[in-house]
Amino acid sequence: MELGIVELSRLQFAMTAMYHFLFVPLTLGLSVIIAIMETVYVMTGRPIWRQMTKFWGLLFGINFAIGVATGITMEFQFGMNWSYFSHYVGDIFGAPLALEGLMAFFLEATFVGLFFFGWDKLSRIQHLVVTWLVALGSNFSALWILIANGWMQNPVGAVFNPDTMRMEMTSFFDVMFNNVAQAKFVHTVSAGYVTAAVFVIGVSAWYLLKGRHTELARRSITVAASFGLAGALSVVVLGDESGYMATHSQKMKLAAMEGMWESEPAPASFILFGLPDQEARETKYALHIPYVMGLIGTRSLTKDIPGINELITVSEQRIRSGIIAYDALMTIREQRESTSAEVRELFETHGGDLGYAFLLKRYVDDPRDASEAQILQAANDTLPKVWPLFWSFRLMVALGFGFIAVMVYFFWRSNFRQQTYPRWALRAAVAIIPAPWIAAELGWFVAEYGRQPWTVDGVLPTALSVSHLSVQDLLLTLAGFMIFYTVLFIIEMGLMLKFIRKGPIEDVEETETWMARHEQRLRNPDFTAKEQTP
Repeated sequence: MELGIVELSRLQFAMTAMYHFLFVPLTLGLSVIIAIMETVYVMTGRPIWRQMTKFWGLLFGINFAIGVATGITMEFQFGMNWSYFSHYVGDIFGAPLALEGLMAFFLEATFVGLFFFGWDKLSRIQHLVVTWLVALGSNFSALWILIANGWMQNPVGAVFNPDTMRMEMTSFFDVMFNNVAQAKFVHTVSAGYVTAAVFVIGVSAWYLLKGRHTELARRSITVAASFGLAGALSVVVLGDESGYMATHSQKMKLAAMEGMWESEPAPASFILFGLPDQEARETKYALHIPYVMGLIGTRSLTKDIPGINELITVSEQRIRSGIIAYDALMTIREQRESTSAEVRELFETHGGDLGYAFLLKRYVDDPRDASEAQILQAANDTLPKVWPLFWSFRLMVALGFGFIAVMVYFFWRSNFRQQTYPRWALRAAVAIIPAPWIAAELGWFVAEYGRQPWTVDGVLPTALSVSHLSVQDLLLTLAGFMIFYTVLFIIEMGLMLKFIRKGPIEDVEETETWMARHEQRLRNPDFTAKEQTP
């Protein structure tokens, strides 16, 4: 397999996935924020909260529609560009992907339609239920995607069948409740909540700077700051949980993120700053914070975290074990039903390392013919480039703590300073609107690039997962996808900016009705709750 095909296939999927994820976080968070706003509207009856729900709901709808369009094309790539991956692990990967499709197109999309067109056809309570179902559908749609991705990071609940040459599911429960998948889900959803909170605060701050829609803007900031503070704190806590999971399932990714070349005595320190040098296998000018990495990675002060060099040695051992498994597999394929019990037992013993033998196929057709130099090279391939992971992770963490500071500040000003905000703070809120998307993209880069050279960690190398396409095919489709996605992104930004500039539309009739009833309630203390309800 030509390396150029592998690289182009990876580039195409990376670009389409990162484009698609520009729309996902805002959908996740904004759906919940508008549900909160409508809940307040139903509880108080104040028209301003209905106005807020409709305005932010319109922006949610634009983002949702473009997100669906970009997501559909991604799934076709599994059959087009990653056909061997689909064949090899389709029994496991396909199940949560199918459930995501059912969730997105039958539950989520149905209730989105009711949300927009049901205001005058449903009662307040019925419409509120619809809005919360939109929020739940959006978030649970993400759950199934992250279960599929989490399985690729930590392939549990499945075994390789030497007779069919495919991975087969043994426990859907284990796949669904995979610890890595669950940690990724809550971390990703929390990041979406922060994204939506920053977006709402930023747009509302722009209105306050312009002196427009100030009542809506102040209330929106109050809701978003409270919601975003909870989300930002959750992101940090759940990111710590992801680090702990990586200690057990993806040790090499964790060591690369930390630039930890040698195993350190427990408890390991965290490198706050450094310059990783992959050729010299050291991190120069490292500034260590004692104990922190040990606490994050092991939840203790006594357990060691293996370094990169030790993990490469472990990979070399697993490659040698995988060669034994590969030899047994070839014997099983040749002899079929007549295969001896000893050969099958040998495969069972070493079958867990079969994927490591497949790493050699980059250099030799038959892993059993690999030289010592090729085995050592394949072992070194299990280490991704360190410096991109090292710095992407640190920038993401820095942004995460920055969001906590922003949410604390606006929460304080909203609740203890009578919703007054200095102009410098409002300008800063507008300026940082893109920051959560940068943090989210960095997070996905760390998760996916850090898994290399694997498509399914320890099971299927990326180099074996691609389809037999030509470079011309890949260049053509890559250009087509990029043009298509860029057009959609421009449309999204144009529509968003258009309706933000236009601002919310006030429901004059409902406002006047509410004001009349409010005045009547003030004049008549015996005004009943039934009469208060429009």
